[in-house]
Amino acid sequence: MVEKERGTQAAEGLSDRVIFKVDVPANRYDLLCIEGLVRALQIFKGVIPAPLYKLSSPKPVPQMTMTVKKETAQIRPFVVCAILRNVTFDQDRYESFIELQDKLHQNICRRRTLVAIGTHDLSTLKPPFTYEALPPKEILFTPLNQTEEMDGNRMMEVLSAHQQLKTYLPIIRDSPVYPVIYDCNRVVLSLPPIINGEHSKIKLETKDVFIECTATDLTKANVVLNTVVTMFAEYCKEPFIAEPVEVVYADDYPGNTFIKPGDKKIYPMLEPREMTANLARMKQALGLEKLSGEEVRDYLRKMSLPCEVDSKDKELLKVQVPVTRSDLMHECDLIEDLAISYGYNNLETSVPQTVAVSGGQPVNNLSDMVRQELAMAGFTECMNWSLLSQKENFACMRREADPKGAQLTVEKPHEYSATSPSVSVSNPKTIGFEIVRTTLISGILKTLANNKQLPPPIRLFEVGDVVIQEPTREVGCKNVRRLVAVHCNMRSQFSLLHGVLDQLMYSLNCEPQHEQKEGSKRRTFKLEPSDDPAFFPGMQAHIICSGIKVGVIGELHPEVLGKKGFEINMPTSAMELNLEPFLDWL
Repeated sequence: MVEKERGTQAAEGLSDRVIFKVDVPANRYDLLCIEGLVRALQIFKGVIPAPLYKLSSPKPVPQMTMTVKKETAQIRPFVVCAILRNVTFDQDRYESFIELQDKLHQNICRRRTLVAIGTHDLSTLKPPFTYEALPPKEILFTPLNQTEEMDGNRMMEVLSAHQQLKTYLPIIRDSPVYPVIYDCNRVVLSLPPIINGEHSKIKLETKDVFIECTATDLTKANVVLNTVVTMFAEYCKEPFIAEPVEVVYADDYPGNTFIKPGDKKIYPMLEPREMTANLARMKQALGLEKLSGEEVRDYLRKMSLPCEVDSKDKELLKVQVPVTRSDLMHECDLIEDLAISYGYNNLETSVPQTVAVSGGQPVNNLSDMVRQELAMAGFTECMNWSLLSQKENFACMRREADPKGAQLTVEKPHEYSATSPSVSVSNPKTIGFEIVRTTLISGILKTLANNKQLPPPIRLFEVGDVVIQEPTREVGCKNVRRLVAVHCNMRSQFSLLHGVLDQLMYSLNCEPQHEQKEGSKRRTFKLEPSDDPAFFPGMQAHIICSGIKVGVIGELHPEVLGKKGFEINMPTSAMELNLEPFLDWL
């Protein structure tokens, strides 16, 4: 896998053991760790029933409180807490515990901007705890995996060089106060959302785990806390039982929609939420009228959803939604789970009893017409990735991005440009998927390079979208539908590709300017000399239609076809055409 993504050298010494990749829906946070995944599979297979998560006692033990000071309201106003007692960790469990927090931080926590998780060895701390917000120079502690005691300003300085944590520093850097959690001895537990303290670091020997989540979104904080608690409560001496913590908001706390001054809340909130659903409506939505209410109940139980058919109303299903299933918000979510449990492949297809008039999008209708013309001319269609590397899009084509290209797109929206600035992927996982393509030629040349063993001539085409920057759009870019065609043979045959262009333009209600007859209603097009570095000088031209540059055609430059480019060992002609203007003209 690494060899494919990052090359042979990066893969040296790595295991060749098979690794399974599981696609998890973005809202199924309970499946982000091996514990939740295995538990869900066991419930689905009927090996175990869905567990009941509960508190060790209705109220927390004395002193087990978190007091929230009023200053926190100006930066991260919420905190929720829980305790896992008598946990047994080994190396795999410990790594899974840390990995789940990382995944939640990147997912529902939105890179810690909404929620930040802190986990601590409770045996090293003394409750009660306080959640405060202080000027950075007043906060003194030793950050996790550091040896130096430092204040908040020094911490920012030190962690600015940290590969992972430097991403989170801007969240609070410019704030006059930083959030901080203390125990009763003024030992710092954490400085959220940046880092925990070294003092309460969790080790393999840790038995009692204190979990705190500070947040700007209380709902998401509860989801995150419940996820961490329920996933790892199975390793407690008493499985699936958590100890509560009381969060007390100060009397002078400013309050908000969710919290009032002086409020006292007990977390975690592990009680299941009751939902009702109409059985007839659920079955009708999936065409499963043949199922009985009890069968629907059993299918939903396989999805970790305890439920029962109402004893008084047999068409009503009562569902106890566990805290692990925060994705269930409506009856339609239950219908989706019923479909998954029953099996999508087992659903019977039928023609809906409705009458509706549909039609294709104009740009797709035009694209299909163009595809048919190219196919009848003997060209083979291919489909390439929309993402490619910066090198393939520009350097291999001997092109450079034009900084003014985005503004030109605004001024001349229909004009063809191969050097418009690209839209980059912020955190590409492989070097081959760095940007969204601004030209179709690079992709089709990659296809040609991988099929050059075929007997010549090789004729390929593609109709697809490129993405170019467009500052006036809400998203800063736009899709443009284009056509590319290449002809590769033992000797140059540009005239054949030129003939295909003429035929295509006739189909698009255009004709060569020098052939236009008096009274003709067709638009005219012509070829004008161009200086695109991707093509051979003197053997290339812009395609001009009604005064607009809509494309380019010519013989590709030897460097594009050579070792510095795509390593194609035969002369190749190419043309690229912008189809967007023809939508308006036709």
